[in-house]
Amino acid sequence: MATKKTKSKAKSAAKKAVKQSVRNAKKGKYGGIVAIVLVLILGIALFGGYQFGLFDGLFHREDEKTTSPVVVDTDELSVHFLELGNWYTGDCTYIKIGTVDILIDAGSRASSAQAITEYVNQYCTDGVLEYVIATHAHQDHIAGFVGTKEFPGIFEQFECETIIDFPRTDATSQVYRNYCEKRDAEVAKGAKHYTALECYENKNGAQRKYTLAEGVELEILYQKFYEEKTSDENNYSVCCMINQGNQHYLFTGDLEGDGEESLVQMNNLPHCTLFKAGHHGSRTSTTYALLDEITPEVVCVCCCAGSDEYTATNKNQFPTQEFCTRVSDYTDKVYVTSLSLDNEKKEFTSMNGNIVFSSKGDGYTVRCSANDTLLKDTEWFKENRVWGEPE
Repeated sequence: MATKKTKSKAKSAAKKAVKQSVRNAKKGKYGGIVAIVLVLILGIALFGGYQFGLFDGLFHREDEKTTSPVVVDTDELSVHFLELGNWYTGDCTYIKIGTVDILIDAGSRASSAQAITEYVNQYCTDGVLEYVIATHAHQDHIAGFVGTKEFPGIFEQFECETIIDFPRTDATSQVYRNYCEKRDAEVAKGAKHYTALECYENKNGAQRKYTLAEGVELEILYQKFYEEKTSDENNYSVCCMINQGNQHYLFTGDLEGDGEESLVQMNNLPHCTLFKAGHHGSRTSTTYALLDEITPEVVCVCCCAGSDEYTATNKNQFPTQEFCTRVSDYTDKVYVTSLSLDNEKKEFTSMNGNIVFSSKGDGYTVRCSANDTLLKDTEWFKENRVWGEPE
């Protein structure tokens, strides 16, 4: 459909063309009834073209952002790393295989519920999320589950059949309390709720592995902070893997170095075709201990590159230099969702945009809503980071 800007431009052009035709008719250039007919035909064609978006490409400007959904085959498994509608860094991953829909996290702010809902609705046609996973209790991972008064969150926008979240937390924030309230309301309506520990131990009706389609499963992994206390809330993160034949896709929330070491020790981790970068590409996650084990091929980073939301130190802004240095030993197929344009004004744009990884179990494709440029080839990277070990 036409955007408001392109519709306005097309409408204006149509009006001008019709007015010009009327002026020409009055001057006798067409002659009588023929002139009137021509004017009517021209008006209908132009206004119809405007209404149905036929002039969108014609009036498109380079500074206008377009967000056409990436088309995926119905028999493909697709993993979507979402932009969240604002400058703030956060996580939201949507996964679809056949008629099964999964959402892992819903950040970055409560207002992101609208961007997430509108995106997921392009692919989820029945309004049902079979599995929802909240990795840990930080705002940038759960606020979108709650939403706002103007736009309710994921728990109200969709029927959520199975909710899996963190076994431990030290959170006391209002965002966390709101999350629990909305989650429990969804449970009261019939949703099943399990912790990751219950899933791993196959307790209380929960399962360690859930079959999503023939040859495709969701596996809940174990790490020690499901049971042990930690001073870092990030280390409570739920970790899971999608197994599709011989291809494996790993999601670790914001798990930090200690948690990653435990994840490696407690699980027989395979080579991973896809890895969602730990903690938005921070310097304290995606450690060599984990990378050596999973040797990833594709790494996707959910962040607003260059944002000073957490630090003014350039090299430690997501994705950090240390992350780039470590991951460069394994792959150059690194993609990032968003880019900060102005930290003071909190303006952002797409880096890759919504990143869509898709596979039928043999090979894969990566397609992005904005562009498919690798992180190391972007202008931002060339100005702010070094590929490999800095001198």
